Amino acid sequence: MVIDAKQGFLHSRMNDHRLPPRPTEAELQILQVLWEHGTCTVRDVHEVLHRRGGTGYTTALKMLQIMHDKGLVGRDESQRAHVYRAVVSKERTQKKFLSDMLQRVFDGSSSRLVLQALGDHKASHEELLEIRALLNRLDKEAGK
Repeated sequence: MVIDAKQGFLHSRMNDHRLPPRPTEAELQILQVLWEHGTCTVRDVHEVLHRRGGTGYTTALKMLQIMHDKGLVGRDESQRAHVYRAVVSKERTQKKFLSDMLQRVFDGSSSRLVLQALGDHKASHEELLEIRALLNRLDKEAGK
């Protein structure tokens, strides 16, 4: 174990030499709670998951312990109720999943992925503006 001196969180040393593994579906649900709410006790996580039709308290506790061992969450043990926080960022996790899907499902073709996504799902006006801005930026960078 290693202690993050700034915040008092314990991090598992189990995976220090490599990146944390890709989270399972159940672990992603817990990470979503931590990304939305910041630091949480097991009870906090359980209450959110329970409202979403989720899981029991002991299951949430066990999942958080496993996630800590995997290096996905940090744990502050300085209080009676342990407080957990996500160690992996939402953006990094999304990139990891997207990269994996891009390779496995779309043979590495980002254009096929985008065409499939935009062809099957309606994008809002704001999303289309963001996409256009990104394409314009990429076009300018390619022209340099």
